[in-house]
Amino acid sequence: MSDARTLDVTDPASPSAREAILEAAARIRSGGVVVFPTRCLYGLGANALDPEAVGRVFDIKLRPQDKPILVLVHRMSDVERLARRIPACARRIMEKFWPGGVTLVFEAGPGVSPLLTAGSGRIGIRLCGHPAAKTLAEAAGAPITGTSANVSGLPACADTSKLDPRIAASVDLILDAGPLAGGVGSTVVDVTEDRPRILRDGAVSAERILAVAAFPAQTG
Repeated sequence: MSDARTLDVTDPASPSAREAILEAAARIRSGGVVVFPTRCLYGLGANALDPEAVGRVFDIKLRPQDKPILVLVHRMSDVERLARRIPACARRIMEKFWPGGVTLVFEAGPGVSPLLTAGSGRIGIRLCGHPAAKTLAEAAGAPITGTSANVSGLPACADTSKLDPRIAASVDLILDAGPLAGGVGSTVVDVTEDRPRILRDGAVSAERILAVAAFPAQTG
């Protein structure tokens, strides 16, 4: 299989980039999987509401099915399509830090594929931070998968020139925004209870998140 076609979206506001993103969105709507830029790294985007497309993402990444996949949305109101409930602390965190380096873990709603949650009943969600990703999710008309564009267990990719050949040969399209920032991933926060819980340290400190959520960090 030959590598997927690569389209330039270095300037997401340009007409050519907009056309490329719309083409990628059309692929996603038809069950395809595309490589696209996120805030730090390249991701694998598919329709998060299409179990077959999500299954393709697992197959492309060689990802074990006991590992959940987070979802990207282009507006905060889309969280209501995916989460069973949105606690007040989660709304405060979303309003302060989204778009940005915080992924929130909610109770999954009834329409969420158990593939995404790895059977846990919980779904990780982040608001798109990269303008190309935001336009892609908006044009696709659905939340999109936000897992990194790498084979599971291998380093993630911040430059499409270093994309694993197995990934490039398996996706339907690649959106190239040039080298990305790389660096620390998002902070992952469980908001399934009234008090948020930090699952993974990342781009935003636990102290800042808990302060905004109105819960002081616990010590000792």
